Amino acid sequence: MPRTRGPVRPTAPEVHHDLVLEPRDVAFDWTELPLHWIPDEPFATHTINVLHLLLPEGERWFIRVFKEALPLITDDGLREEVLGFIGQESIHAEAHQEVLDHLLAQGLDPRPYVRQIAWLFQRILGEKPHLNARQRRETVIERVAFVAAIEHFTAFLGNWALNSPGLDRAHADPTMVDLLRWHGAEEVEHRSVAFDLMVHLDPGYPRRIRGMLVSGPLLVHLWIRGVRYLLAHDPSLRGRVRPSWRQAQDAARRGLLPDPVQSIRSGLRYLKPGYHPTQEGSSAQALSYLATSPAARAAAR
Repeated sequence: MPRTRGPVRPTAPEVHHDLVLEPRDVAFDWTELPLHWIPDEPFATHTINVLHLLLPEGERWFIRVFKEALPLITDDGLREEVLGFIGQESIHAEAHQEVLDHLLAQGLDPRPYVRQIAWLFQRILGEKPHLNARQRRETVIERVAFVAAIEHFTAFLGNWALNSPGLDRAHADPTMVDLLRWHGAEEVEHRSVAFDLMVHLDPGYPRRIRGMLVSGPLLVHLWIRGVRYLLAHDPSLRGRVRPSWRQAQDAARRGLLPDPVQSIRSGLRYLKPGYHPTQEGSSAQALSYLATSPAARAAAR
């Protein structure tokens, strides 16, 4: 089983401009992954496992939205970044899909919940072919704003994963930790793309606010429902563990989960008029981890 490197600190000047987004064709071996990959921590394990419920369908939706937005882009550099973003998100979706398949093999069936997520992204937030050209453009830009708000939180989570020594102290499964940190590093790496695309298509402040007001509460709602679903359907728990705010705070204090209060503060920072995603996380730190990630290094070879 590969061993992962612990949290890394920035050791180089901040990197962002002229950054080339490279899809890394990683692979993970889940055959030895235990159901509770943070030992004796089913609540923390399944709180993070919600990522696997949401991300395959969510990131495929990001890709569809950005492909619809491509004809609207008039900046060649931004177009290249969007194409790199699409490539990275495609691999993210497949990596998390493999974890879902492993959960099913262990007796925890995620499919009913995932079907609801697919319905949301495909039917409610999907393409509306009956609209005229002006309406289609407006719908694309609105959904780009939703993606930008969600990407703010994925970058927050990615930054947490890169700075999460609690997972190492708890002896979390190293393959899963590498997945989280590899994915987190790429989220930090491309954290500005969706925001820059939104501003390119509509520089107005109201669009950004509307995107967060829709996406933020929706993401929280889906996450809470996902935790409840996984705990209720975990065959080893038989419904004995129920999620609570106190459990989340306790796990966050021990470094096993992001701090809920910090996540709220992060969302509020997004609403500041002068905000830009480069204010969150460090590209240098992300690239430092990607240079040492077992999965990323294997993909490079």
